[in-house]
Amino acid sequence: MTNKSIRLGELVDRFGGQLIGNPDIQVVGIAPLSDASDRHITFLSNSKFRSQAEKTQAIALILSEQDHLQLADTYQGARIITANPYVYFAKAAQHFFDINSIAATQGIHPSAWVSPQADVAVSASIAAHVSIEAGAVIGEHVVIAAGVSIGRGVSIGDHSQINANVSIYNDCIIGQRCIIHSGAVIGADGFGFANEKGKWIKIPQTGRVVIGDDVEIGANTSIDRGALADTIIENGVKLDNQIQIGHNCHIGENTAMAGCVGVAGSAKIGKNCTFGGAAMVLGHLMIVDNVHISSGSMVSRSILEPGQYTGFYPLAKNADWEKTAVIVRNLDSMRDKLKQLEKTVKAQTSANMIQHSNTSNSEE
Repeated sequence: MTNKSIRLGELVDRFGGQLIGNPDIQVVGIAPLSDASDRHITFLSNSKFRSQAEKTQAIALILSEQDHLQLADTYQGARIITANPYVYFAKAAQHFFDINSIAATQGIHPSAWVSPQADVAVSASIAAHVSIEAGAVIGEHVVIAAGVSIGRGVSIGDHSQINANVSIYNDCIIGQRCIIHSGAVIGADGFGFANEKGKWIKIPQTGRVVIGDDVEIGANTSIDRGALADTIIENGVKLDNQIQIGHNCHIGENTAMAGCVGVAGSAKIGKNCTFGGAAMVLGHLMIVDNVHISSGSMVSRSILEPGQYTGFYPLAKNADWEKTAVIVRNLDSMRDKLKQLEKTVKAQTSANMIQHSNTSNSEE
């Protein structure tokens, strides 16, 4: 397939920035510095890659004012100067993707099953083998890919995209312009059981999952429904692949989590937080806005102050790690010995001072 080309001037008209060069230059897409041809625009968002920018074959470059000045004599192509080249790249890449995408076919595939009591917008696209149960509401221009299961009373907002083999359980709410990737499960039962003499008694999970607008949920991610109240994912949240969100969690606006993060039930996470891959959050904790958790960290207590938090030992050779682990295991006894040593030193020091004082008095 041949990509559609667009003018540099169109990008600047749409996304702003200062254009240096011919606005009528045509580009077919964005490529990395090292791979771009004279039909591509590229971007420089990290100054340490200036040497690559000097050698790139791209016909145009998105960059900051500082990098523009540094490359004034070495890069000869057109430039779009902007305060945040990476964000500009993201918006431009999205525009290229949109203009080259094949629009979904409106209507319902013959093999799909849609309850007569469901409300599906005429502009929606329902692919093969989709199941939509009674009371579901599917908004305008929603795209539902093959094999999706949508339970009773589910609501999906306008312009959302549900990819293949997603399961959305009864009564869950999906906002507008959301993207849910293949294999995700929204609204399965939370892990709720009471123990009676060694036997587990299931606690019915009667809450919902309520997802706001502009949320993206990665492949095979699971978001459990609440036990009594709802599990809530606020506007703009971005969840990567294979994440587990437990029942009754509340994830604040514009928070982002990388792959394999696990959040146990009833944790409340604020706005604009970030979680590196495989970070873990224990249940019933509170994390305030603007907290950033490093990859692999375990959050075992509430965090009430914004900032960067890290909780893991640096990687080491196994033998060295085992030695460190032995030391850590013995810290309690070492602390007790240290306290006892402090007492002994203090007592000895006190005795020496008394002896010195008595000696001084006798000499007088």
